Amino acid sequence: MDLVHCLVLSLGLFLLGLWGIFLNRRNLLVMLMSIELLLLAVNLNLLFFAAYLDDQVGQIFSLLVLTVAAAESAIGLALLVVYFRVRGTLAVEFIHLLKG
Repeated sequence: MDLVHCLVLSLGLFLLGLWGIFLNRRNLLVMLMSIELLLLAVNLNLLFFAAYLDDQVGQIFSLLVLTVAAAESAIGLALLVVYFRVRGTLAVEFIHLLKG
């Protein structure tokens, strides 16, 4: 598999993540998963270019992106659980009610 095919795969994942964020504004869980797809696409780009250029820096940045994605996912899911317990729904329209 050459670099162009890898970049097309990464572009497809990135566009799928953007599509999930912009076209689905009703469910927070789907928006969180779309953000994870965006981070996965960036991570794949880092790995593909690290392999193509025979460089280790891209792999190190890839580990950092994975760490940030895991932390973001854990905190986001914890906030969603608390929000669901308080409001009983995950609808985006009612988030403005969280203001103090």
